[in-house]
Amino acid sequence: MLCPTLFACAQPGAPAACAAPLKPAVEVNLYFGRDRPSGGEVSDAEWASFLAEIVTPQFPAGLTVIDARGQHRDPAGVIGAERTKLVVVVVFDAPAHRSKVASIVDTYRKRFGQHEVFRVEQPVCAG
Repeated sequence: MLCPTLFACAQPGAPAACAAPLKPAVEVNLYFGRDRPSGGEVSDAEWASFLAEIVTPQFPAGLTVIDARGQHRDPAGVIGAERTKLVVVVVFDAPAHRSKVASIVDTYRKRFGQHEVFRVEQPVCAG
């Protein structure tokens, strides 16, 4: 599980100018730790189901999933590592994406007993 919650946003809100054909957008990175606080891990099948049922319907235009290895320090100061799924989504409808992301994060937390999902957002030029 990745702790504590961190919402990082680049400043200011958008790139100054995007060269055509690129347009201003927001890149959202969501880090889903796979270790369960109660022990064990979110399985590949459970992850695939979550991705298909929860994430993809929120962002049907496309997204990227990357296998990663996360590292974090818990409140007691112990450093731990775990398998992680990084989901990258580029959105052109900021800030409308926020409720979609919040729904995904909330569902993952509840379904798999996670404390949080690490999230980073930054302005980009995309197209």
